[in-house]
Amino acid sequence: MFMASVQLGRQSSIQDSPRSPEAKLGMQVEDLWDVQEPELSPNEKLNACFESIPVSAFPIGPQGIEIKSDASLADAVQILAQNKILSAPVVDVDAPEDATWMDRYIGIVEFAGIAVWILQQSEPSSPRSPSSPSGAESAIAANGMASAAGIGALGPEGASITSGDFFEALTSSEFYKNTKVRDISGSFRWAPFLALQKSNTFLTMLLLLSKYKMKSVPVLDLGDGKIDNIITQSAVIHMLAECTGLHWFESWGSKKLSEIGLPTMSTKEIITVYEDEPVLQAFKLMRKKRIGGIPVIECGGGKAIGNISLRDVQFLLTAPDIYRDYRSITAKNFLIAVRNYLEKHETRSPMLSGMITCKRDETVKELIQKLDTEKIQRVYVVDDDGNLEGVITLRDIISRLVHEPRGYFGDFFDGVLPLPENSRV
Repeated sequence: MFMASVQLGRQSSIQDSPRSPEAKLGMQVEDLWDVQEPELSPNEKLNACFESIPVSAFPIGPQGIEIKSDASLADAVQILAQNKILSAPVVDVDAPEDATWMDRYIGIVEFAGIAVWILQQSEPSSPRSPSSPSGAESAIAANGMASAAGIGALGPEGASITSGDFFEALTSSEFYKNTKVRDISGSFRWAPFLALQKSNTFLTMLLLLSKYKMKSVPVLDLGDGKIDNIITQSAVIHMLAECTGLHWFESWGSKKLSEIGLPTMSTKEIITVYEDEPVLQAFKLMRKKRIGGIPVIECGGGKAIGNISLRDVQFLLTAPDIYRDYRSITAKNFLIAVRNYLEKHETRSPMLSGMITCKRDETVKELIQKLDTEKIQRVYVVDDDGNLEGVITLRDIISRLVHEPRGYFGDFFDGVLPLPENSRV
C-alpha cells in the first residue's frame, strides 16, 4: 500500500560495485528481481521490486535552489535560467524559523507556470461575477495591466500580428518587474505541493510521475521540515539508462516501442504549429491544450523541422537578442534565433540538436538512451519519409514500466487533485 516501505538486505553486490549511484540502484532492483515468485509476469515482478525500495534510495540530485516568495517574476526567471533548472520550491519569507514544511513552502514555481500565467494576464479576461480580487488580480491592479504596459491583448487576431515589441514591452514593464512570485501562487497546482516521505516507495513515486502527471516529486525530511530531494521524470529516465545490461532492464528494454503500445497518440491527435505562424501562437496552444511541447511543421507538408517547449519561453524573457531582429517572430524564426544565440554563447541545449525523432521499430532501450543523451522531454515518431506518426514523452515510458494495483492510493488523493479518467482508486 501507499505508505509501505521495506528494508532491503541483499545489498552486498551493490556496495562492492564501482558503478554510478543510478546503476547501483538498478542492481538493487536486479537482486529483488531474482527472488520474485516465478509465476509472476515481468510487469508484476517490476511492480513488486519497486514497491520494496524506499524513495530515500534514489540518488540525491542538485539541491539548494529555492526562491523567496517576495522575489519578482523577473528575478524568478533569472534564477531558474542561471541555474538551468525548470522549477524550484518557493519559501514563504514570513514563515517562522521553526515552521513545518506545510507552512515553510507556498508551492513550486515553474518556467512553464510563469509563461502560462503571463499569457493569461495578457489576454482579455472573461466576464465574472463581482468578487474580491485575488492576490494575482491585486498585483495586476497595483503594477498595471499588460495593456497598460503597452503589451495589448493576445486574442486569436492579436497573435497573428505579434512582433518583438510585445516581448520588449513585457520584459521592461513594471508589471513583470514588480509582480511577486507569491502573487501567482494561485496558479500553482497544489499548495504547497504534493510530496513524499523518505519511507514511501519507488512504485508510488513512479505512478505519480506517470499516471498522475507530476513533472517532479519532492521528498521531505520531516525532521527539519525541508525538502531532501526532488525526483524528476528526467532523473528516472537517466536511472533507467544506467541500467543497461541488467537482466530486469533488458527483458523490458529490448521490446520494440510498438510492442508496449507506444506511441499512444495518433497522428491526428498531435497538436502542431506551422513554421510561418507566430511563435506566440505555439505557446498559446500549449497553454490551451495543457501540453509541454509542440512540433513545428513545414508549410505545405507533414514533416517537422523542430520542437518548441514551454520551457523555451525563457529565451524570450531572458535573451533580447532572440526577438530584436524580427518584426514578426514566427516559429521558424524563433528556432533559428535560439540556435544562433546558443551557438554564440556556447551553451549546450537540446535546441542545438535539431529535431530528435525515432521509429516504431526502435526498442525501448534505444529510446531511453536517446532521451537521456539529448536531455529532452519528448521524441517524435516518424515514418520512413519523415512524416509525423506520433509523440512519446518521458511520462509515456515510465507509465509502461509499472501499473497501479487496485486501491493502491486509498483515500490519499481525496481533495488533492483530479483523478485520471481510468483510475481504479
